[in-house]
Amino acid sequence: MLRVLCKSKIQQPKITDLELYYEGSVGIDAELMKAGDILSGERLQVVNLYTGGRFESYAIEEPAGSGTISLKGAAARLGEIGDKLLILSYAIVSDEEAKTMGLRVVTVDEENRLVSVNQK
Repeated sequence: MLRVLCKSKIQQPKITDLELYYEGSVGIDAELMKAGDILSGERLQVVNLYTGGRFESYAIEEPAGSGTISLKGAAARLGEIGDKLLILSYAIVSDEEAKTMGLRVVTVDEENRLVSVNQK
């Protein structure tokens, strides 16, 4: 059997930019993507902690150290600059992998700079 498990989460970054006229995606600081083991083009679930809204999109890399979290395309209508998010990535794993796989939690500061990475 295969299971879909949450593999990583970027905890409470703030939206820094909205770009409505774009094909669609979520721009994430490359440093945070690396910390969360998220690849460009990887499917994501995004939760807006202010509105409760959830949507799926894919990651694109923003400049490392920029603190950029950008909603692009239709996703730009699902948040406002300053809203805090949860950015979740998932993996399809075997039962055996599921028993040992931990959740990687990336914590950021008020400027979306990397604070810590913890495996739970």
